[in-house]
Amino acid sequence: MLFTDQIKHTIEIPNTPKRIISVVPSQTELLYDLGLEKEVVGITKFCVHPEKWFRNKTRIGGTKNLNIEKIKALKPDLIIANKEENTEAEIKTLQQFIPVWTSDIATLEDSLNMINAIGEITDKYIAASSLIKKINQAFSQYKNDFNTQHTALYLIWKNPYMSVGNDTIIHHLMEYCGFNNVLSNKTRYPEITKAEIQQLQPEFILLSSEPYPFKEKHIAELQSICPTSKIRLVDGEMFSWYGSRLQYAPTYFFNLMQEAP
Repeated sequence: MLFTDQIKHTIEIPNTPKRIISVVPSQTELLYDLGLEKEVVGITKFCVHPEKWFRNKTRIGGTKNLNIEKIKALKPDLIIANKEENTEAEIKTLQQFIPVWTSDIATLEDSLNMINAIGEITDKYIAASSLIKKINQAFSQYKNDFNTQHTALYLIWKNPYMSVGNDTIIHHLMEYCGFNNVLSNKTRYPEITKAEIQQLQPEFILLSSEPYPFKEKHIAELQSICPTSKIRLVDGEMFSWYGSRLQYAPTYFFNLMQEAP
């Protein structure tokens, strides 16, 4: 059968795939929740959920440093990748010998479309439909609880400080729960200086747990830059993992916003 992925690449998958490699952490977790225990034969070193897969599945490098020869040795019949998290060069290399389905995620709708597509490809359509329903219900349940708006700066990196622009899933989920991104005029992952942070004076500064592992010790420096800003350590997985973890994100956002005032 022919399938078109989210980067408009058409791939042919002759049969329901039996040997799948995931090179994206949030999509690895999705494959687990769809019930593909036997089918998934390889994951990256960053695919930490579920823990039993992280401990027992063959690791084929990092998301941007894939071990191509190790992947070939596993003889996969499908690789599931992502435009942002994997490199274009490595995806193109993999496409030469195996079908690669690549996602491109910037919104909740993109995420749900990805879940639906992977459900179809892996013959887990019922499980995928059930998951999509749970995610939609979770987001609908809390929709009216996020009426208060707060300006916020979301930081993903230090030295230099880096934030998020308007074409990211993080921005989309921030807006959903009432955090107005002060860098909504930017795209991708812009660098930002201390002087720029001071000038913006956001009500909140959100320090993500990933990819840079912000901790309590980092709060003081930012508080000295913006004494009036409320600084929070936040779970980066809830803001940036676009697979099955989305079903838990609205409750997390609700609890976070309860602490906001």
